[in-house]
Amino acid sequence: MNQEIVRHLTELRKRLAYIAVGILIIFLPLFRYANDLYNLLAKPILSIAQLHAKLIAIDVTAPFFIPIKLAFICSIIISLPNTLYQIWQFLAPAMYKHEKLWLVITALVSVVMFSLGILFCYFVILPAFFKFIGNFRSPIIEVMTDITKYLDFVLNLFLIFGVAFETPVIVLLLIYFGLISYDKLVKIRPYIFIGAFVVAAILTPPDIMSQIMFAIPLYILYELGIFFARIVRRKEQL
Repeated sequence: MNQEIVRHLTELRKRLAYIAVGILIIFLPLFRYANDLYNLLAKPILSIAQLHAKLIAIDVTAPFFIPIKLAFICSIIISLPNTLYQIWQFLAPAMYKHEKLWLVITALVSVVMFSLGILFCYFVILPAFFKFIGNFRSPIIEVMTDITKYLDFVLNLFLIFGVAFETPVIVLLLIYFGLISYDKLVKIRPYIFIGAFVVAAILTPPDIMSQIMFAIPLYILYELGIFFARIVRRKEQL
């Protein structure tokens, strides 16, 4: 028994080491372009003419460490295929064939949906939000945002929209593990629609446009999850 535990811990340590090496391999070349990455991240706020925004650094070390922090986060995201593969290598020996298939499909779809959530936030939500702020900005107010706070703000939104776009995956998993029935998901549709706007009011910036642009896609993603659940249900009944 002890030897079995030691063997699993050794394998886990090896997989974690491979994950760390994968992140490092991506980070080293990105380190050189850390400032370019931050410039790309700052484009949504700087490109809004009505806002006349400027980014400033309050902390002396921020101009160095904040772009590096962004480069490291990008390295973690880009190296996700390697990370998921290492997790797969660790879990696969203990899983049945159908469980392996579900794990692979879930992992791939989750990565794609999370990435789509980030892209949607970057290309749609951020420009719309900053344009809204720019239109209502008083002429006597000059917008100067700290680069640290801006990074935290954008990353939080990326996380929120990335997780929100996982809704179809979550719906399918709830049904797969028997935590909720398909009929129940259909029945609670009106509550999900209202709940989407409540969640949007809590998580998104305090403007009605951002909240609508979060709530509507969130509900559509819920319907997408029900649609796929219906397909899976029909296949299981055949």
